[in-house]
This record gives sequence, C-alpha cells and structure tokens, in this order.
Amino acid sequence: MAPLSIQIYVVGPVQTNCYFAINDDTKEVLIIDPGASAKQLAEKVKEQGLKPVAILLTHGHFDHATGAGELAQLLHIKIYAQEKEKETLENPQLNLSGWQGSELVFYADEYLKDEQEIDLAGFHIRVFLTPGHTVGGCCYYFPYQNTLFSGDSLFQTSIGRTDFPKGSASQLIHAIREKLMPLPDETAVYTGHGDMTTIGTERMYNPYL
Repeated sequence: MAPLSIQIYVVGPVQTNCYFAINDDTKEVLIIDPGASAKQLAEKVKEQGLKPVAILLTHGHFDHATGAGELAQLLHIKIYAQEKEKETLENPQLNLSGWQGSELVFYADEYLKDEQEIDLAGFHIRVFLTPGHTVGGCCYYFPYQNTLFSGDSLFQTSIGRTDFPKGSASQLIHAIREKLMPLPDETAVYTGHGDMTTIGTERMYNPYL
C-alpha cells in the first residue's frame, strides 16, 4: 500500500483548497483542484523534487479549474474530470468565470465514468459522481488510504451550494447518502473549502444528511 501524504494550498479569490496527494515512496504527486496560482504550484512541485503525474478536477467551477490548463502545460501532465462535467468546464455561464468578469473555457484530457477505478501515482482511486453542486461534480476515493477528496459536494457539517445553474439539492443529498455515507467512519474527507472532516463525523452531525 502506497503511503499517502497530503499538502494543502489555499488558492484564488474564494480560498479554494488545492491538494497535493503525494506517494511518499516514489515522490509522485497528483494535484487536485488547482483553481489558481499555477506558476506557484509548479514551483512547489519543483522545489520538493516531486514527480507530477496528473491533475484531478472535482468539478468545473472557475475557483477549482482556472489554474489547471496552465499547470498541466508547465508540468506536462493530463487533466482528469468526470465525463458529465464537460459542459460545465466549457461553458463560462456554468463554470461561473463570468462572476470574475472574464469568460473562461476549461478542458480535461481524460473524462471518467461514475464508479470508474483508475491507478495513478501508485494509488488506486475510485470516482464517485456526486451531482447537485454541478452536473458532473465528483469525489475521488483512495480506498487503501481511507481518504476522500470531496470537492464542493461534502463539507464539514454541510454540503455544497445548489443555487448555481443546474444545481440540485435533492440530487446532491441523494448522491452523498448513496455514494459517500457507506464509506468507513474513519475515512478522511478533504473538502473544497474550509476544514477537513471524516465520514463518521458527517454521518453523525451533518444536518443535511
């Protein structure tokens, strides 16, 4: 089992959590939701002698995706997202970049299916589609490391906003209950904003669930 260490970089105007998921044996790194500061994140990779493998996007909103294209080019790696999120990434109205006064279009190189299992950087990862915050929002589950990257689907005692275009509270709550709540209590949940939590804590204290 590959040892996982996690570094958190808070980036962009809405304090988005960008994560480095590092394989301590190989120094390979996955970068999750680089929403801004691409050059600085690339510098962090180089400073530590890490070997970049891929960028994983939990969803296509500007605060999670804006830095991804530039960072992918700087590090020569691919961007992964859930297949239903293609429209959100490519549509400035849906990715909310218009809020910033700029119409941005994002992309992914590889689109993943719900429940697809992939192996990257020595980690086995399951992709959970958790729509509601966006149509193709997803979570990345590392079962052997008891770790979940939940994006803006699940937060500490809260859930993602559903008042954006194509949002749905009922869809999001259903997806969290069906996909995430069956995970082990001790599963660490690294959220898109704010503090981390655990599945057990959310099962007990999250008022939405």
